Amino acid sequence: MLKIALPNKGRLVEDIRDVLRDAGLKVRAGNERALVASMGDEFSALFVRAQDIPEFVADGAADAGITGWDCVGESGRELDSLVDLKIGRCRLVVALHPRPGGPSTLDEIPDGARVATSFPRLAERFFRERQRTVQLVPVSGAAEVAPHLGIADAIVDLVSTGSTLRVNGLLEAGTVLESSARLIARPRAELSEEVAAALDDLALALSSVVRAREQRYLMANVPRDRLDSVRDVLPGISGPTIIEVRGGNADFVAVHAVVPENQVYRIVSRLKGLGCQGILVTRIERLVP
Repeated sequence: MLKIALPNKGRLVEDIRDVLRDAGLKVRAGNERALVASMGDEFSALFVRAQDIPEFVADGAADAGITGWDCVGESGRELDSLVDLKIGRCRLVVALHPRPGGPSTLDEIPDGARVATSFPRLAERFFRERQRTVQLVPVSGAAEVAPHLGIADAIVDLVSTGSTLRVNGLLEAGTVLESSARLIARPRAELSEEVAAALDDLALALSSVVRAREQRYLMANVPRDRLDSVRDVLPGISGPTIIEVRGGNADFVAVHAVVPENQVYRIVSRLKGLGCQGILVTRIERLVP
Protein backbone atom coordinates (compact mmCIF):
# COMPACT_ATOMS: atom_id res chain seq x y z
CA MET A 1 0.00 0.00 0.00
CA LEU A 2 1.44 3.38 -1.03
CA LYS A 3 1.60 6.25 1.45
CA ILE A 4 0.48 9.71 0.35
CA ALA A 5 1.52 12.60 2.63
CA LEU A 6 -1.27 15.16 3.08
CA PRO A 7 -1.47 18.44 5.04
CA ASN A 8 -2.80 17.90 8.55
CA LYS A 9 -4.21 21.43 8.80
CA GLY A 10 -4.50 24.69 6.93
CA ARG A 11 -6.41 26.18 4.03
CA LEU A 12 -5.68 23.33 1.61
CA VAL A 13 -7.02 20.43 3.68
CA GLU A 14 -10.67 20.42 2.63
CA ASP A 15 -9.98 21.29 -1.02
CA ILE A 16 -7.47 18.46 -1.31
CA ARG A 17 -9.89 15.98 0.25
CA ASP A 18 -12.60 17.10 -2.18
CA VAL A 19 -10.35 16.36 -5.17
CA LEU A 20 -9.36 12.99 -3.75
CA ARG A 21 -13.00 12.09 -3.07
CA ASP A 22 -14.02 13.03 -6.62
CA ALA A 23 -11.21 10.80 -7.88
CA GLY A 24 -12.66 7.89 -5.88
CA LEU A 25 -10.16 8.13 -3.01
CA LYS A 26 -12.15 9.20 0.02
CA VAL A 27 -9.98 9.78 3.08
CA ARG A 28 -11.32 7.61 5.90
CA ALA A 29 -9.79 8.75 9.18
CA GLY A 30 -10.84 7.46 12.59
CA ASN A 31 -10.93 10.98 14.01
CA GLU A 32 -9.66 14.50 13.30
CA ARG A 33 -6.37 13.88 15.13
CA ALA A 34 -5.51 10.65 13.33
CA LEU A 35 -1.99 10.50 11.88
CA VAL A 36 -2.92 7.97 9.19
CA ALA A 37 -6.06 7.07 7.26
CA SER A 38 -7.26 4.68 4.61
CA MET A 39 -7.75 5.83 1.00
CA GLY A 40 -8.97 2.59 -0.52
CA ASP A 41 -7.15 -0.63 -1.25
CA GLU A 42 -3.99 0.87 -2.79
CA PHE A 43 -3.29 4.08 -0.90
CA SER A 44 -3.14 5.33 2.66
CA ALA A 45 -2.85 8.92 3.90
CA LEU A 46 -0.14 10.21 6.21
CA PHE A 47 -0.98 13.56 7.85
CA VAL A 48 1.92 15.97 8.44
CA ARG A 49 2.60 19.70 8.22
CA ALA A 50 2.35 21.03 4.67
CA GLN A 51 5.91 22.38 4.79
CA ASP A 52 7.26 18.99 5.92
CA ILE A 53 5.68 17.00 3.09
CA PRO A 54 8.56 17.54 0.60
CA GLU A 55 11.01 16.13 3.16
CA PHE A 56 8.83 13.08 3.86
CA VAL A 57 8.54 12.38 0.13
CA ALA A 58 12.21 13.02 -0.67
CA ASP A 59 13.35 10.79 2.20
CA GLY A 60 11.01 7.96 1.17
CA ALA A 61 8.80 8.07 4.26
CA ALA A 62 5.93 8.72 1.83
CA ASP A 63 5.68 7.56 -1.78
CA ALA A 64 4.04 10.83 -2.85
CA GLY A 65 2.50 13.91 -1.33
CA ILE A 66 0.19 16.82 -1.99
CA THR A 67 1.29 20.26 -0.88
CA GLY A 68 1.88 23.78 -2.12
CA TRP A 69 4.60 24.29 -4.71
CA ASP A 70 6.01 27.04 -2.47
CA CYS A 71 6.74 24.40 0.18
CA VAL A 72 8.54 22.27 -2.42
CA GLY A 73 10.62 25.22 -3.61
CA GLU A 74 11.58 26.23 -0.08
CA SER A 75 12.58 22.67 0.80
CA GLY A 76 15.24 22.63 -1.91
CA ARG A 77 14.62 18.93 -2.53
CA GLU A 78 14.59 17.42 -6.02
CA LEU A 79 10.95 16.42 -6.55
CA ASP A 80 8.71 16.06 -9.58
CA SER A 81 5.32 17.72 -9.97
CA LEU A 82 2.98 15.01 -11.29
CA VAL A 83 -0.31 16.96 -11.28
CA ASP A 84 -1.17 20.59 -10.66
CA LEU A 85 -4.45 20.41 -8.74
CA LYS A 86 -5.07 24.11 -9.46
CA ILE A 87 -6.27 24.79 -5.92
CA GLY A 88 -4.67 26.96 -3.27
CA ARG A 89 -3.33 29.27 -5.93
CA CYS A 90 -1.13 32.04 -4.60
CA ARG A 91 2.09 33.90 -5.32
CA LEU A 92 5.26 34.44 -3.35
CA VAL A 93 6.06 38.11 -3.87
CA VAL A 94 8.45 40.86 -2.84
CA ALA A 95 6.61 43.76 -1.24
CA LEU A 96 7.87 47.19 -0.15
CA HIS A 97 6.69 49.87 2.22
CA PRO A 98 6.94 53.05 0.12
CA ARG A 99 8.28 55.91 2.18
CA PRO A 100 10.42 58.98 1.51
CA GLY A 101 13.96 57.95 0.71
CA GLY A 102 13.11 54.26 0.66
CA PRO A 103 12.95 51.86 -2.32
CA SER A 104 9.74 51.94 -4.34
CA THR A 105 10.67 49.37 -7.00
CA LEU A 106 12.53 46.06 -7.07
CA ASP A 107 15.51 47.67 -8.82
CA GLU A 108 15.81 50.27 -6.06
CA ILE A 109 16.32 47.69 -3.28
CA PRO A 110 19.96 48.25 -2.29
CA ASP A 111 22.55 45.67 -1.31
CA GLY A 112 22.36 45.07 2.42
CA ALA A 113 18.61 45.73 2.57
CA ARG A 114 16.76 43.77 5.25
CA VAL A 115 14.11 41.37 3.94
CA ALA A 116 11.67 39.68 6.30
CA THR A 117 10.38 36.29 5.18
CA SER A 118 9.47 32.76 6.20
CA PHE A 119 10.89 31.58 2.84
CA PRO A 120 14.62 32.29 3.26
CA ARG A 121 15.84 29.81 0.65
CA LEU A 122 13.55 31.10 -2.11
CA ALA A 123 14.13 34.74 -1.15
CA GLU A 124 17.92 34.35 -1.11
CA ARG A 125 17.91 32.65 -4.51
CA PHE A 126 15.61 35.32 -5.99
CA PHE A 127 17.91 38.18 -5.00
CA ARG A 128 21.10 36.24 -5.79
CA GLU A 129 19.89 35.62 -9.35
CA ARG A 130 19.48 39.41 -9.61
CA GLN A 131 22.97 39.92 -8.22
CA ARG A 132 21.70 41.48 -5.01
CA THR A 133 22.97 40.76 -1.52
CA VAL A 134 20.28 41.20 1.13
CA GLN A 135 20.08 40.53 4.85
CA LEU A 136 17.32 38.03 5.53
CA VAL A 137 15.19 38.49 8.64
CA PRO A 138 13.51 35.13 9.46
CA VAL A 139 9.88 35.39 10.62
CA SER A 140 7.31 32.66 11.18
CA GLY A 141 4.29 34.72 10.15
CA ALA A 142 2.78 38.18 9.77
CA ALA A 143 5.74 39.38 7.72
CA GLU A 144 3.71 42.39 6.58
CA VAL A 145 4.23 44.13 9.93
CA ALA A 146 8.04 43.98 9.70
CA PRO A 147 8.49 47.17 7.62
CA HIS A 148 6.18 49.11 9.96
CA LEU A 149 8.25 48.00 12.96
CA GLY A 150 11.46 49.07 11.26
CA ILE A 151 13.00 45.59 11.28
CA ALA A 152 12.91 45.15 7.51
CA ASP A 153 12.95 47.23 4.34
CA ALA A 154 10.97 44.67 2.34
CA ILE A 155 9.21 41.34 2.74
CA VAL A 156 8.86 38.14 0.74
CA ASP A 157 5.51 36.58 1.51
CA LEU A 158 2.58 34.65 0.04
CA VAL A 159 -0.39 36.55 -1.37
CA SER A 160 -3.64 35.43 -2.97
CA THR A 161 -5.45 38.64 -3.88
CA GLY A 162 -2.97 41.15 -2.50
CA SER A 163 -5.59 42.71 -0.23
CA THR A 164 -3.51 42.11 2.93
CA LEU A 165 -0.59 43.98 1.39
CA ARG A 166 -2.79 46.91 0.44
CA VAL A 167 -4.42 47.08 3.87
CA ASN A 168 -0.95 47.28 5.42
CA GLY A 169 0.25 49.93 2.98
CA LEU A 170 2.66 47.64 1.12
CA LEU A 171 3.45 47.76 -2.58
CA GLU A 172 3.96 44.55 -4.54
CA ALA A 173 7.27 44.83 -6.41
CA GLY A 174 7.92 41.42 -7.97
CA THR A 175 6.91 37.75 -8.11
CA VAL A 176 9.27 35.13 -6.74
CA LEU A 177 7.11 32.04 -7.40
CA GLU A 178 3.65 31.01 -8.63
CA SER A 179 2.23 28.34 -6.33
CA SER A 180 -0.65 25.89 -6.17
CA ALA A 181 -1.25 22.46 -4.64
CA ARG A 182 0.63 19.72 -6.51
CA LEU A 183 0.92 15.97 -6.42
CA ILE A 184 4.65 15.44 -5.93
CA ALA A 185 6.97 12.45 -5.96
CA ARG A 186 10.65 11.60 -6.16
CA PRO A 187 12.19 11.58 -9.67
CA ARG A 188 10.93 8.60 -11.67
CA ALA A 189 14.39 7.04 -11.86
CA GLU A 190 14.30 6.60 -8.06
CA LEU A 191 10.98 4.75 -8.08
CA SER A 192 10.32 1.04 -8.51
CA GLU A 193 8.23 0.03 -11.51
CA GLU A 194 5.36 -0.92 -9.21
CA VAL A 195 5.34 2.43 -7.41
CA ALA A 196 5.74 4.39 -10.65
CA ALA A 197 2.80 2.54 -12.21
CA ALA A 198 0.59 3.17 -9.15
CA LEU A 199 1.48 6.86 -9.15
CA ASP A 200 0.70 7.07 -12.87
CA ASP A 201 -2.77 5.74 -12.12
CA LEU A 202 -3.18 8.21 -9.26
CA ALA A 203 -2.01 11.11 -11.43
CA LEU A 204 -4.45 10.13 -14.17
CA ALA A 205 -7.35 9.99 -11.71
CA LEU A 206 -6.53 13.36 -10.16
CA SER A 207 -5.87 15.09 -13.47
CA SER A 208 -9.21 13.82 -14.81
CA VAL A 209 -10.96 15.51 -11.88
CA VAL A 210 -9.04 18.76 -12.33
CA ARG A 211 -9.76 18.77 -16.06
CA ALA A 212 -13.46 18.09 -15.49
CA ARG A 213 -13.81 20.96 -13.04
CA GLU A 214 -12.90 23.40 -15.79
CA GLN A 215 -15.41 21.97 -18.29
CA ARG A 216 -19.17 21.45 -18.60
CA TYR A 217 -21.21 19.00 -20.64
CA LEU A 218 -23.76 20.76 -22.83
CA MET A 219 -26.69 19.26 -24.73
CA ALA A 220 -29.10 21.09 -27.01
CA ASN A 221 -31.66 20.53 -29.76
CA VAL A 222 -30.33 22.38 -32.78
CA PRO A 223 -32.09 23.43 -35.98
CA ARG A 224 -30.66 21.23 -38.74
CA ASP A 225 -30.13 24.23 -41.02
CA ARG A 226 -28.03 25.96 -38.33
CA LEU A 227 -25.55 23.14 -37.75
CA ASP A 228 -22.65 24.86 -39.46
CA SER A 229 -23.09 27.94 -37.27
CA VAL A 230 -23.45 25.80 -34.14
CA ARG A 231 -20.21 23.97 -34.94
CA ASP A 232 -18.43 27.32 -34.68
CA VAL A 233 -19.98 27.87 -31.25
CA LEU A 234 -19.43 24.33 -29.95
CA PRO A 235 -16.07 23.02 -31.05
CA GLY A 236 -15.93 20.63 -28.06
CA ILE A 237 -12.89 18.46 -27.37
CA SER A 238 -12.90 16.95 -30.87
CA GLY A 239 -16.02 18.55 -32.29
CA PRO A 240 -19.65 18.31 -31.13
CA THR A 241 -21.48 14.99 -31.25
CA ILE A 242 -24.56 15.16 -33.49
CA ILE A 243 -27.42 12.71 -32.91
CA GLU A 244 -30.59 12.22 -34.90
CA VAL A 245 -33.72 12.79 -32.80
CA ARG A 246 -36.07 9.83 -33.27
CA GLY A 247 -39.76 10.42 -33.09
CA GLY A 248 -39.21 14.14 -32.75
CA ASN A 249 -39.10 17.14 -35.03
CA ALA A 250 -37.11 16.21 -38.13
CA ASP A 251 -35.95 19.81 -38.40
CA PHE A 252 -33.84 19.40 -35.25
CA VAL A 253 -30.88 17.25 -34.21
CA ALA A 254 -29.42 16.72 -30.74
CA VAL A 255 -25.93 18.12 -30.21
CA HIS A 256 -23.67 17.20 -27.29
CA ALA A 257 -20.35 18.92 -26.51
CA VAL A 258 -17.84 19.63 -23.77
CA VAL A 259 -17.36 23.36 -23.29
CA PRO A 260 -15.16 25.54 -21.03
CA GLU A 261 -16.94 26.36 -17.78
CA ASN A 262 -15.99 30.04 -17.98
CA GLN A 263 -17.63 30.39 -21.41
CA VAL A 264 -20.94 28.67 -20.68
CA TYR A 265 -22.98 31.85 -20.21
CA ARG A 266 -21.79 33.24 -23.57
CA ILE A 267 -22.25 29.93 -25.42
CA VAL A 268 -25.81 29.47 -24.14
CA SER A 269 -26.70 32.98 -25.26
CA ARG A 270 -25.31 32.37 -28.74
CA LEU A 271 -27.13 29.03 -29.05
CA LYS A 272 -30.42 30.65 -28.12
CA GLY A 273 -29.75 33.26 -30.77
CA LEU A 274 -29.38 30.46 -33.33
CA GLY A 275 -32.77 29.01 -32.42
CA CYS A 276 -31.56 26.11 -30.27
CA GLN A 277 -33.95 24.58 -27.74
CA GLY A 278 -33.83 22.35 -24.66
CA ILE A 279 -30.33 23.49 -23.70
CA LEU A 280 -28.96 21.51 -20.75
CA VAL A 281 -25.63 22.16 -19.00
CA THR A 282 -24.30 19.76 -16.39
CA ARG A 283 -21.12 19.21 -14.41
CA ILE A 284 -18.60 16.49 -15.31
CA GLU A 285 -17.11 14.34 -12.57
CA ARG A 286 -14.04 13.15 -14.49
CA LEU A 287 -12.70 13.85 -17.95
CA VAL A 288 -10.03 11.74 -19.65
CA PRO A 289 -9.31 12.98 -23.18
